[in-house]
Amino acid sequence: MRPWQGFFPIMSTTPDPLNVALIGCGAIALQNHLPGLALCPNVCLAALCDTDPARLEAARRQTGAPQVTRDYRELIERDDIHAVIIATPNVTHAPIALAAVAHGKHVLCEKPLAMNAEEAWTMARAAEKAGVRHMTAFTYRFVPAMRYLAHLVRRGDLGTVYHFRACRLQDWGRRGLGWRQVRALAGTGELGDMLSHRIDFAHLLVGRIRRLVAHWRRWHDERGGQPNELDEWVAVLADFDNGATGVWESSKLATGHNESWRAPDTVELNGSDATFLYETRQWNTLRLGRPGGSHLETLEVPREFWKWPGSPRDPLQGDPLVTFRYDQIWEFVDAIRQQRPCAVTFHEGALVQEVMDAVVQSAESRQWVELPRPAQTGPAAHLTPPAAP
Repeated sequence: MRPWQGFFPIMSTTPDPLNVALIGCGAIALQNHLPGLALCPNVCLAALCDTDPARLEAARRQTGAPQVTRDYRELIERDDIHAVIIATPNVTHAPIALAAVAHGKHVLCEKPLAMNAEEAWTMARAAEKAGVRHMTAFTYRFVPAMRYLAHLVRRGDLGTVYHFRACRLQDWGRRGLGWRQVRALAGTGELGDMLSHRIDFAHLLVGRIRRLVAHWRRWHDERGGQPNELDEWVAVLADFDNGATGVWESSKLATGHNESWRAPDTVELNGSDATFLYETRQWNTLRLGRPGGSHLETLEVPREFWKWPGSPRDPLQGDPLVTFRYDQIWEFVDAIRQQRPCAVTFHEGALVQEVMDAVVQSAESRQWVELPRPAQTGPAAHLTPPAAP
């Protein structure tokens, strides 16, 4: 058994082997994707790729992968590689993904999907034409509380939607962010890194955004001794197609608020029949406000939402603020084997990229920006919440 397969037991009755290559061996790939692969029966981590020799060697030692390379082309041209996971700097997502689907590989790609909407829609159309499974890594869709919230909204418990509100606060101080502080590699800073997830929440829970106005700021021109070119704080005000309003704020400079899943991360929905409040740190509860009420009460998430349908993960094993992420890989692999669309495709990633492009345009012009209509953007994404288990 390879070291990365030790997180969970592998079932004895297994389907045909599926060989996966991991392109990009940073912290996200090793912490989130490897344990997810270990959930899946008869899945082999067949190869690793990274341009950094030291990082590649560290990943090889950790995983025991049989092949390593610094050139992703060597992997995607191999007939025995069936799928790839792309966890590289944003600027490389499109070229790697397009090359992979051209060779018939299924692709899971980290967010943000691309550097702009044109690239993202090109990726989505190419994957559809090739007939491969494609998935954008909007990991927080797999949080039990988010899944249950989507179910309640779809069921009509919210009534008429009035407001969507998302706030993500972290304290990263002035430490270096690596490629994430370089415009040519990342495109945007806090917008793509954190707010992209919250834009996807809005699409999942409310629907398309019609227009927006945005503002962003950078305080530190240097991080970790290197130039910092990108936004550290961003805020957005928007109207949805259905008449609801939206407000987003995300910051890396909220002093004292910690970081990652330990930091504040909330989504609130106000409707005619209820208010729902979601917080990432509360994976198995929501807060519910009733008409005329004076406080928000705790709403338990039913156990059937504690893991993704079909996932063999034990939701009581490990840190539940981390282990929900492993269901993302389970969904990707299951979609490949069932020959069905992934729950979160490149289409969802492209729609978020459209909004991000509009945020950039608005922040730079200091004006309201209208979002493209569906006919202008390509294949329609399914913006309704996933069915309940």
